[in-house]
Amino acid sequence: MKISILDLKAQYAIIKKEADAAMRRVVESQNFVLGEEVSALEKEVAGYCGTTYGVGVASGTDALILSLKALGIKDGDEVITSPFTFIASAEAVSLVGARPVFTDIDPRTYNMDPALIEKRITSKTKAIIPVHLYGQCADMDPLKEIAKRHDLKIIEDAAQAIGATHRGRKAGSMGDAGALSFFPSKNLGGYGDGGMIVTNNKELADKIRVLRVHGSSERYFHSEIGTNSRLDAIQAAVLRVKLKYLDGWLEARREKASYYNERLKTLPLILPHVSEYNVHTYHLYVLKIKSDLEKMMCFLTDAGIETRTYYPVPLHLQQCYRFLCYKKGDLPQAEAACDQTFAIPVYPELKKEQMDYVTEKIKEFFRG
Repeated sequence: MKISILDLKAQYAIIKKEADAAMRRVVESQNFVLGEEVSALEKEVAGYCGTTYGVGVASGTDALILSLKALGIKDGDEVITSPFTFIASAEAVSLVGARPVFTDIDPRTYNMDPALIEKRITSKTKAIIPVHLYGQCADMDPLKEIAKRHDLKIIEDAAQAIGATHRGRKAGSMGDAGALSFFPSKNLGGYGDGGMIVTNNKELADKIRVLRVHGSSERYFHSEIGTNSRLDAIQAAVLRVKLKYLDGWLEARREKASYYNERLKTLPLILPHVSEYNVHTYHLYVLKIKSDLEKMMCFLTDAGIETRTYYPVPLHLQQCYRFLCYKKGDLPQAEAACDQTFAIPVYPELKKEQMDYVTEKIKEFFRG
């Protein structure tokens, strides 16, 4: 049996008529960039996330970059973030001229550990970027308290966590800005790249709208040095279709995760931990194995089951960040997570027999 980590064709089969009609509507209108579809999506996603404003941009990475720029983060500033995430979380900081400062993670949730943050704060620190990893929110209340004490901005990296909640509040709604990704593999993914910033700050939203179109609020008149980061109308139209299904898809992911949990609970694996105040969306279902990670992944690959490691090298040890002078052992929990975690297939259309096959093969590995 062959089982992919994600099967987007299965999702497309369900929404094909609606998605095709939405794309055809855009083609017939000949309005391909921004426009009514994007404006409608911005309102719908902002409403879904519990914020007042949404600003569509070209990618989740751009959502981080433009949020940082609009908040005035610049050369010489420092921004605290996680080392256990996709590089965009730190790359965005570097691309606005600031310096990423990495802090270790909670080994249970893989999210930033709030207890370790204040020791990283200096006079140059201007912001914190908590990452809501794998579909579970970071512990935002202590982060917000720290930010308030030190007059810091918070940009939530919610690229993997649209729809997740923390004490009843949606991911992206708790900081100064929330960055969303619509990359095709995300729980709300387009048919190309895209992203959005959600916020309750009108001034911030207005500034990002200017920055995304070359620093212009009126054609050919430029008040800022901006960039080209506009969301395509075709992506917006498809995402509007998918948004209607999102809550159902997220519930299906939670059901799949619960099924895995029940069938794997007796094995020498560490299953996903969900904090009592969180609702997880399982963008990824990630297991931790204390030894034999490579053997486990090879065994499952040979059985036709696709697995992946997110992420094999922590950001503080990446070659591009050698100039920051971190060394192995500096952030031990993040380093351990890189060496010991792997993801198995999880998506709404995954069938029971497929999950049974995955779990049986994992049990077979431990039986030797």
